[in-house]
Amino acid sequence: AGPVDPTGPRQAEAPGTADSRPTPPPADGPHQPAGPHVPADEGIGSATTPAAAPVTGAAPPHGPADGPWATFAPPPRRRRRGGLVAVVALATLVAGGIGGGAGYLLADNAGNDRTTSTVNSSNGSGVQERSPESVAGIAEAALPSVVTIQAEGDREGGTGTGFVYDEEGHILTNNHVVESASQGGRLTVTFSDGESYDAELVGGAQGYDIAVLRLVDPGDRDLQPLPVGDSDDVVVGDTTVAIGAPYGLSGTVTTGIVSAKNRPVASSDGMGGRSSYMSALQTDASINPGNSGGPLLDAEGAVIGVNSAIQSNSSAPGQQAGSVGLGFAIPVNQAVRVAKDLIESGEPVYAVIGVSVGMTETNSGGAQISTEGDGQNDAVTPGGPADAAGLRPGDSIVKFGDRVIDSGPTLISEIWTYEPGETVELTYVRNGNEQTTEITLDSRVGDQE
Repeated sequence: AGPVDPTGPRQAEAPGTADSRPTPPPADGPHQPAGPHVPADEGIGSATTPAAAPVTGAAPPHGPADGPWATFAPPPRRRRRGGLVAVVALATLVAGGIGGGAGYLLADNAGNDRTTSTVNSSNGSGVQERSPESVAGIAEAALPSVVTIQAEGDREGGTGTGFVYDEEGHILTNNHVVESASQGGRLTVTFSDGESYDAELVGGAQGYDIAVLRLVDPGDRDLQPLPVGDSDDVVVGDTTVAIGAPYGLSGTVTTGIVSAKNRPVASSDGMGGRSSYMSALQTDASINPGNSGGPLLDAEGAVIGVNSAIQSNSSAPGQQAGSVGLGFAIPVNQAVRVAKDLIESGEPVYAVIGVSVGMTETNSGGAQISTEGDGQNDAVTPGGPADAAGLRPGDSIVKFGDRVIDSGPTLISEIWTYEPGETVELTYVRNGNEQTTEITLDSRVGDQE
């Protein structure tokens, strides 16, 4: 296998598991035994958790040829790094764009015969005017605010996408796009007019897969932040426009629709790295390696998501992978909340409930609280939110707010859509009896090592 691009859609994991080993999982069939329990508040899967078979026919990572997840090939002249791809699932987790993810599909696998169109971002002479509401008009307005990011570390690097967040020179992108340069590496931001600037990392949130950069010296550049929409108002069928640098092709514009909402996703780099989690917007707009961190726009040209993951058509790590019409974006409401925390303190803030849960789907459904903890953490943190709400080891959480929970990864992706301090209705099963309680979320600052 050749080198892989660290800034393409991340590698998806098998539904309900954080396993990112490059070994083939079992074929579709009975669920595997639950793996180790991990703190639900960490949002991190275990590298030794066995993969559970998909429940909807979605292919697991490196699985059968009809829909495997795989890593992405590198853009020209980039150095080696684990590519990221996403796996879709049925009401559990899925993740980002060189971001990737895993989860359980909430929808069926019926094909979509929509075609994706690509708009050339270069301006030729004699081009007719386009309506601001057209895709061409949206692209013309947005392209000056979308940047290509070059991340260079000591031993690896890659190309990704970002966009202007504010007039102070902050750039919003995926954490996995810039992670290789987080320890003293170099970050370069290039605008659509070809002008390049050095940038510094303000902060990154591995669990959310969001990072914020700042231009070191923008000079007199007129920075135009992209307008931000409301991802809560998005509905299935809404028009989407994605902008990024797939395979290093900066300024590429693709179109599609929102094909699903609240798709739980767990993503990793496919090389045994820690997972990121989100409740994603799913789109059929073409997203490929290098699109990671770029904006997903609505029909008004406002950002509704940060592109982060895709389902791949490649069957093995290191092989070339590309869009099959299933892309995943971090909802912009969550991305903006995380970005504000990073700009203010340099650290992400996570909502927590204080339990350790299994990371695979159970026969009875739900996210089962460990009976013994994980060796470092209690199954239920004494005095924590879950303890105060009456939850006990062995309980299975089957609903959080208005979302059905079918696994630990699904629970994590849903918890992280809320802010610390919010009170949420939670339903759990104990000894076969379903009970409902309210839980007030606590907070954790920073990514756990």
